[in-house]
Amino acid sequence: MLTALALALAVSGFTALSSAARAADADLAKNGGFEAGLDSWSCTANSGTTVKSPVHGGSSALQATPAGNDYAQCAQTVTVQPNSQYSLAGYVRGSYVYLGASGTGTTDVSTWTQSAPDWQQLTTSFRTGPSTTKVTIYTHGWYATGAYYADDISLIGPAGNVGQPPTAPTGLAVGSITSSSVALSWSAVTGATSYAIYRDGVKVQTASGTSVTVSGLSAATAYSFQVTAVNDAGESAKSTAVTATTSTGSGPTSGLPTHALVGYLHASFANGSGYTRLADVPDSWDVIDLAFGEPTSATSGDIRFNRCPVSECANVESDADFKAAIKAKQAAGKKVLISIGGANGQVQLTTTAARDTFVSSVSNIIDTYGLDGLDIDFEGHSLSLDASDTNFKSPTTPVVVNLIAALKTLKAKYGSKFVLSMAPETFFVQMGYQFYGTGKFGGQDPRCGAYLPVIYALRDDLTLLHVQDYNSGPIMGLDNQYHTMGGADFHIAMTDMLLTGFPVAGDTTNMFPALRPDQIAIGMPASVNAGNGYVAPAEVTKTLDCLTKKVSCGSYATHGTWPTLRGLMTWSVNWDRYSNWEFQKTFDGYFG
Repeated sequence: MLTALALALAVSGFTALSSAARAADADLAKNGGFEAGLDSWSCTANSGTTVKSPVHGGSSALQATPAGNDYAQCAQTVTVQPNSQYSLAGYVRGSYVYLGASGTGTTDVSTWTQSAPDWQQLTTSFRTGPSTTKVTIYTHGWYATGAYYADDISLIGPAGNVGQPPTAPTGLAVGSITSSSVALSWSAVTGATSYAIYRDGVKVQTASGTSVTVSGLSAATAYSFQVTAVNDAGESAKSTAVTATTSTGSGPTSGLPTHALVGYLHASFANGSGYTRLADVPDSWDVIDLAFGEPTSATSGDIRFNRCPVSECANVESDADFKAAIKAKQAAGKKVLISIGGANGQVQLTTTAARDTFVSSVSNIIDTYGLDGLDIDFEGHSLSLDASDTNFKSPTTPVVVNLIAALKTLKAKYGSKFVLSMAPETFFVQMGYQFYGTGKFGGQDPRCGAYLPVIYALRDDLTLLHVQDYNSGPIMGLDNQYHTMGGADFHIAMTDMLLTGFPVAGDTTNMFPALRPDQIAIGMPASVNAGNGYVAPAEVTKTLDCLTKKVSCGSYATHGTWPTLRGLMTWSVNWDRYSNWEFQKTFDGYFG
C-alpha cells in the first residue's frame, strides 16, 4: 500500500492523497510562495533574494545564485509528526535545481532537474521516523551553473504540535547609547525560543536572550525599536516601541562646508575632455583631487606626481602658476589633495619597505605643492585579500596592513587638519555585504570587500568616503534586492548601506559599522562621456531628496534620514566643464 502511494505521489504529487487524509493534512511550508520576501527561509552565503519576475504564482519568487563552493541552498525547518507521510512539491527554473528534505528520521529525499528553461514542478515524498518532530526542506542549485528560481513550495502532511505563538514582549528599555549603537533589554516571554528586533519597522537582527546591542547606526539620528517573541508556532505581535537618539559622533576637523562638491582634476594627463587649468576651476568646487600620483612600479611604493607635459596638454600652466593656483584655492577655503592610484596606477604595498617608501614619497609630493591632504583611489588589483584573511576588523594581508599603517603615519605627521579621502569601487565595499575575500570555502574573488578593513581602521581619521557609484555591476542592497546603475535607486541603496552599516558576508554577528553622514559624498560620473552609470540631474535631485529628507525615495526604503550628508563627488571636473558644468549646476541648485 505504501509503495502504491509513493508511486502515485511521484506521478501526481500530493493530489493522490485520500479524501480522509486530505481532511487532516495541511501545507506546512511557511511563505512557500516567497510573497513575504525570505521570511522563514535561510540561504547560505547570503545567496538568495526575491524577484518580481519570473514568478510561477503570486507576485514574487526566489532567486538564488551559486558562487564559488556554495551552491545557494535556501531552507526552512518545519514541525512535523512522527511516523507520518509527507509530500514535498515546488516549481523551479534553471539548470541543476534540487528540491529535498533532510532530518526525516528515515531516508532523506531529494529530486532535481538538469534543465528547466520554464517553470517545472518537482515532487517527492517521505515518511518521518518514530521520534522525528522537525524536518528541514530545501532547494539549491549547483556550482557555477548560474542563478536558479523557485516558487510555490509546499509540504503536505499532518501538522506537528507547535502550540501557540508567544505573547508580545514587555518592558522594552533603552540602555547605553553611543554614536553608532543602542543597547536594548526586555522581559523574558514564556515559551519563546528567540526574539526579533525591529528598527523603524524593519527586522534587523535576532537574539536568543533578552538583551541586544543594535550597532551600525548613524550619529545624531533618532531611531524607533520594537521586539517580538518567536517560537515554532510563529511570531508574536510587536512590543510597544521605544525611541533613542544616537550621540553626536566626533571626527577629524575637516574645514569643509556643511555640503561639499568634490571633483577630480586631470592634472597629469589629457583625454577627450581637454586640459583644465587649476586656476580656471570655478569656486563651487570645495575639494579638488589632483589626478593622479602613480607608482614607479606596482610594488615599489614610490609615488610620483608628473604634471601633464606640454606635448600632451598644450595649455598647461607652469609649475609656478600651478603652485600659485593651489595657494589661491586654499585662501578661498578650498582643499586641494593629491589622489593616488586611478585605473592605471596599481599600488601594492607588499613589504614594510614599500610602506615606508610610500610615506616618504607621498609626503614629498604634499610638501612640494603645499597640499591639504591625500585621496586614496586604489582600483583594479591594488587591494586583494589573502585566503586566510577573513576578519575585516583584524586584517592580516600585507598590502592591507601596510596601507593602513602608512595612512595612519601620514595622518599623525600632518595632524587633525589633514584631509584624508577614499574613492573605492562598489566591488570593494558594498559587495562585502554578500561576499568577503575568497570566502569560507574558497573560490570567490579575493578583492571582494577588500577596502572594508582599510575604511574600518581609518574610520576616526577619514574625512570623506566617496564610493564610485559608476562602472559597477549590479550590487545587492540591504533590501536583498540587486540594484543597477542608471537611476536614483542605485545611489540611494548604495549610500544607505554606508550610513546604516551591514553584516559582512551576511554574518549578522560581524557588522561593518555605519559611517557618519558628514563623512559621505556620493560618487557620480559628470556626464555620459565620463563613465558608465551617468544619471540625469533630476535623478541626482531625487537621490539627495531621499537621503536628506526621505522623500522621492521610490521603492527602496532607507534606514534613516541624513540632512548632514556631506555632498557629491564626480569624475571629473574636466568632464563637467566639457558638459557645460551640468553637474556643478545641479549641486549649486540643490544646496545653494
